[in-house]
Amino acid sequence: MPYICVMVTYQITGGYIPLIQLLKALNWVEHGGEAQAAVSSGSVKCNGEVDYRKRLKVRPGDVVEFSGKQAHIIE
Repeated sequence: MPYICVMVTYQITGGYIPLIQLLKALNWVEHGGEAQAAVSSGSVKCNGEVDYRKRLKVRPGDVVEFSGKQAHIIE
């Protein structure tokens, strides 16, 4: 079975958005606790690499991946 990945584009203002807030804003998780658990477990990638920093500043040009979904961040 082929791996299907959904890519969305998400626009931010202010230069960055914390990773946990991004996961909530994209509705990929229901609440902050779920977002923190996803990051802590290594389920989230930023620019192709697993990142465990909950307060990672995601900036325009970054690509975040979680659970078969991708988001390209633009300003």
